[in-house]
Amino acid sequence: MNSPAANRYLKQADKTATLRVSEIFYSLQGETSRIGLPTVFIRLTGCPLRCGYCDTAYAFTGGENMSITAIVQQTADYRTRYVTVTGGEPLAQKACLTLLTALCDAAHSVSLETSGAMDLSAVDPRVSKIMDIKTPGSGEVEKNRWSNLDYLTWQDEIKFVLCGEADYQWACQMIQEHQLDSRCPVLFSPVHGQLIPSTLADWILRDHLPVRMQIQLHKLLWEDGPGR
Repeated sequence: MNSPAANRYLKQADKTATLRVSEIFYSLQGETSRIGLPTVFIRLTGCPLRCGYCDTAYAFTGGENMSITAIVQQTADYRTRYVTVTGGEPLAQKACLTLLTALCDAAHSVSLETSGAMDLSAVDPRVSKIMDIKTPGSGEVEKNRWSNLDYLTWQDEIKFVLCGEADYQWACQMIQEHQLDSRCPVLFSPVHGQLIPSTLADWILRDHLPVRMQIQLHKLLWEDGPGR
């Protein structure tokens, strides 16, 4: 059933605006401060990065074209407040900005998972931006757009995905150099199957880091299955 707010948006939507969508599914949020919350995930197709640990390579290609109207409609059918727009890299499609605003207008609490390689300046301020900072171990450290730090507020989050101790030390240096913990919450995640979570936990405690450690809940529950 559509919410009244979603219906109001649908009447005003530009039905010609489309996005390439890999999948839309309902699950528990597996990461960030929203972990465990029932959430609709809108996974857009395409990504200009090729991180070595990527677990959503199936979203690089394929998918189907959907109008923003249809996406908002399908999202409303799940009857949940929380929506995450992810990828791939969702901001690689320009119409993603319109989608984010449409979802906010439809009274959803919206988060955006982004690589940090795309300009964040035009993202609707109501959206919670979850921005990766790519480490050397990702193979894409040169893609970090450091100017994006200027567009983060305390409702946003910075995420480091760590392959090992070298990545950890590099991330510690970046926190200090850019005073990241004074901008917004900082998250540390171990690469699944590469860095033992308890080892990362020991390092964080040893060094008294001002970060939140997270483990991907969805992988503990369902492993690597798409749509989870």
